[in-house]
Amino acid sequence: SSQICCGALGRQYISLICIHMRYRDTGLELFRTHIVNDSAVQKRTVDGILEQIELERTGETVDRSLLRSLLGMLSDLQVYKDSFEERFLIETNRLYAAEGQLLMQERDVPEYLHHVARRLEEENDRIMSYLDQSTQKPLISCVEKQLLGEHMTAILQKGLSTLLDENRVTELALLYQLFSKVKGGLPTLLQFWRDYIKSFGGKIVCTPEKDKDMVQDLLDFKDKMDNVAQSCFTRNEGFINAMKEAFETFINKRPNKPAELIAKYVDSKLRAGNKEATEEELERILDKIMIIFRFIHGKDVFEAFYKKDLAKRLLVGKSASVDAEKSMLSKLKHECGAAFTSKLEGMFKDMELSKDIMIQFKQYMQNQSEPSNIELTVNILTMGYWPSYTPMEVHLPLEMVKLQEVFKLFYLGKHSGRKLQWQPTLGHAVLKAEFKEGKKELQVSLFQTLVLLMFNEGEEFSVEDIRTATGIEEGELRRTLQSLACGKARVLNKNPRGKDVEDGDRFNFNNDFKHKLFRIKINQIQMKETVEEQVSTTERVFQDRQYQIDAAVVRIMKMRKTLSHNLLVSELYNQLKFPVKPGDLKKRIESLIDRDYMERDKETPNQYHYVA
Repeated sequence: SSQICCGALGRQYISLICIHMRYRDTGLELFRTHIVNDSAVQKRTVDGILEQIELERTGETVDRSLLRSLLGMLSDLQVYKDSFEERFLIETNRLYAAEGQLLMQERDVPEYLHHVARRLEEENDRIMSYLDQSTQKPLISCVEKQLLGEHMTAILQKGLSTLLDENRVTELALLYQLFSKVKGGLPTLLQFWRDYIKSFGGKIVCTPEKDKDMVQDLLDFKDKMDNVAQSCFTRNEGFINAMKEAFETFINKRPNKPAELIAKYVDSKLRAGNKEATEEELERILDKIMIIFRFIHGKDVFEAFYKKDLAKRLLVGKSASVDAEKSMLSKLKHECGAAFTSKLEGMFKDMELSKDIMIQFKQYMQNQSEPSNIELTVNILTMGYWPSYTPMEVHLPLEMVKLQEVFKLFYLGKHSGRKLQWQPTLGHAVLKAEFKEGKKELQVSLFQTLVLLMFNEGEEFSVEDIRTATGIEEGELRRTLQSLACGKARVLNKNPRGKDVEDGDRFNFNNDFKHKLFRIKINQIQMKETVEEQVSTTERVFQDRQYQIDAAVVRIMKMRKTLSHNLLVSELYNQLKFPVKPGDLKKRIESLIDRDYMERDKETPNQYHYVA
């Protein structure tokens, strides 16, 4: 009986709820019909709500609980959208359209961006506090459109360069975040970002007055843009690819020079005496250099200058670290292939073989009946691996000549059929010298050696005397004398004094020379690269390119037998690894026709045939 009783009570309770809800719905319907739907009442109610919201938007404090109750009532009565939301969005649109126009004129971009973020936060807070959730999407969309969408180009034109120049990462991150909310925002930002990189980078590369700092400026700029892409643009792949494309575009605006200067920069980092970086830091620098190197089209220019500088480092013992040298070689091989580094690897191989040869030569010298007072070290260089050096005949002391002949007999006895050509421009020596202060050791070039040894035979010589006795070429001799008499370590006196060496100058040994070190390295001015050497290296690269184009044309024509001009040029572009103009290709094709490697079709001049 108790179960029946409970069931009866339950049915009675449900009936009461249904009666209550029916009366409530009826009451709401009556309230909506007779009060809220009254146009005057509805207008005054909505006007009052909109007025309160506008006051709050201007910074006034309003009764949010009242607004929540009123808007809740409109929602319950199902008139929220028609009576309130439509007018609210129209007013919001009007307010932010006017505000956007005004503030874009009055404020700078960082201020404006923070204002937009604050407005979006405020509107989201209103939705959480008293507006219906259904209003969120159209409301936020309205704010974004009027404060951002209508002003995207103006914002970027007015402020992106400044933000990037000043590295304003907070504002840049905010800019990206805001633009990602607006239709077309990120593509517009990406285009301006790409244009900025091309413009800024172009100034670095195309300003000859700043060539000295070009590579460091490029590295710093790349680091800065990488940081922006990662920390501000959320590592967006589109922005990273746009950055790579922009770097490749501007760095090749000026052919050859960036490649040359990157090679010089690597040389400065790999040279002995570079105390700026530890092994780990040097490795990081080389990794960054390789990133810049990838953007260069004319990598053969880099190779030519890098090879020349590597030769100096190896031959004069200037390398800071063999490990660092081989690490750089490995990076170049990975990036460009084995063919690119084969000659560079050959240079290292020559140096290692030369060490073994010198061990054998010292053993050979111990068995000679007439031991020499000079300790000779020779590096055997394979001509095809190393840069080409202009042969220069100089007058060596008799004892040096005899020792050269001894080595020649020793070497050719082991390697018959080879030819040795001495390169005095690359030679260097350590001389023992006596001054009033005491004995010193002078680390000098072979040309400096020949000049200094003359002062064992006499006290004073003119420029002409020294030229006749040594046979050193005039320009080289002047630089050599300048390094001995006008530099920091002046082991010779020049009369009259001055920075330049003139025809009438005379030189004598500086017996009063003083220096805190026992072994003194005298700057080898002839080892410094001249403008003529730079031009010569670039011209050699250009000549090598002509040979490569000729070889590629013959290779393609030999395989295809007959080919039209356009198809031949297309295949050449695919095979050649350096930038080349159509006009240059046409010249090489004409040259090969003149040399009977190929011929034009008699009826179709634009078609070529291979001549076997």
